Amino acid sequence: MSVQTWTYLIVGLSFSLYIYIAIRSRASSTGEFYIAGKGVSPLANGMATAADWMSAASFLGMAGAISFMGRDGGVYLMGWTGGYVLLALLLAPYLRKFGRFTVPDFIGDRYYSSTARLVAVFCAIFISFTYVAGQMRGVGIVFSHFLDVNINTGVVIGMAIVFFYAILGGMKGITYTQVAQYCVLIFAFMVPAIFISIMLTGNVIPQLGLGGMVGEEGVHLLDKLDGLGEALGFAAYTTGTKAPLDVFCITLALMVGTAGLPHVIVRFYTVKRVKDARMSAFWAYRGALYDGSCGGRLRPDQLADIHPREIV
Repeated sequence: MSVQTWTYLIVGLSFSLYIYIAIRSRASSTGEFYIAGKGVSPLANGMATAADWMSAASFLGMAGAISFMGRDGGVYLMGWTGGYVLLALLLAPYLRKFGRFTVPDFIGDRYYSSTARLVAVFCAIFISFTYVAGQMRGVGIVFSHFLDVNINTGVVIGMAIVFFYAILGGMKGITYTQVAQYCVLIFAFMVPAIFISIMLTGNVIPQLGLGGMVGEEGVHLLDKLDGLGEALGFAAYTTGTKAPLDVFCITLALMVGTAGLPHVIVRFYTVKRVKDARMSAFWAYRGALYDGSCGGRLRPDQLADIHPREIV
């Protein structure tokens, strides 16, 4: 079979899996539709939350940002990943404990103000629209390449699939669909990275391979990546010009922005207990660290030493 046929087959099977999960997990009550009946395990909820992180923003955007900006592009990784730490420490447990379905409900009841509730509604709609517009553009770009259609058609296909399983399964269907999406994305990130690392450095762990030597050339892989980037007209992989103040401000803005995303916050209502909300943030954070776009920032031997209590 041709590459295009394999592409149609794999994409079709992925969509079929998502639709099948939505049908099996279809919501039968208001609680299941909005918050999955508070029956999602911390691990599954963390995987679904991490799938939100490993979306078009990281799958496409980070690759492009690091290619064009070098090390400066990696600043965005710190902000997005750190946003989940902020969620675990300051937001997730308290929102879950308050027991409201949405952030505007929480704001309005917490401050006894209808005006505050309206401001929160406006912010949620504005943020959601901005975020969805970027994500749908990413979906259109991906489908335009893989399915050989124009970008507008790709956006319509993506929206139709999401609309189907979101309406049918609600938050329950979306959660388990994103668990499957998480597995697909981890596979798509890690398999190429592992095999490229083996081919170039003989090291099976990509994060450690970044510090290795390339074959018999006696050249560090990072130096090789610098030369390759410059040869292709991009920035050198390890160069950056941002001042420490810029790095701090961008990281802080992205942390606060990530922690305020409505579709991420609502995930912490889907677990049974406040403790589970904290653990969900931990598993989401751990999944983000294993994301292939974070290679070299944290070694697996360092990650294994982290205990949930240290970040929750």
